[in-house]
Amino acid sequence: MGQRVGYLRVSTVDQNTERQLDGIALDKVFTDKASGKDTNRPELTRALEYVREGDTLVVHSMDRLARNLEDLRRIVRELTGRGVRVEFVKESLTFTGEDSAMNTLLLSMLGAVAEFERSMILERQREGIAIAKAAGKYKGRKAALSQDQARELIERLANGESVTALAGEYGVSRQTVYNYRVA
Repeated sequence: MGQRVGYLRVSTVDQNTERQLDGIALDKVFTDKASGKDTNRPELTRALEYVREGDTLVVHSMDRLARNLEDLRRIVRELTGRGVRVEFVKESLTFTGEDSAMNTLLLSMLGAVAEFERSMILERQREGIAIAKAAGKYKGRKAALSQDQARELIERLANGESVTALAGEYGVSRQTVYNYRVA
């Protein structure tokens, strides 16, 4: 019998993971505080690399593992292909690679619901921003540099100074420097 490895995820650093796998015996736990929009999450990567044949990856619910149906199905397929069981506590479903047609259908349906939920959240967010902009309450993100700094940065870029060096000096990312060059 392998290890029972837990994976916890919340979307923001303010949120609490305590309720997710509370009372479930686990040998090791990996926790991400990041969006489930894709699989670019450091602790998910570590968890997927850590589990071995005979282990069980225990996740509170499907939407904690992925909010994208393709990602969810791929992760479950890859893990079960390596001999790792995947257990979703809330849905009371376990995948082993020798799954029934009903289990596969439920994975697809519930994964699609999680993806739909995410798209609805984004749609409501866009609508809220549009309403706030129309009312003059939303001005967007504050500029990274003052107007004087931006003029100076653009001039220095035009004179051939390194994007990386300028980014370090101004305390911004290279992408921000590129954005000012294009603007």
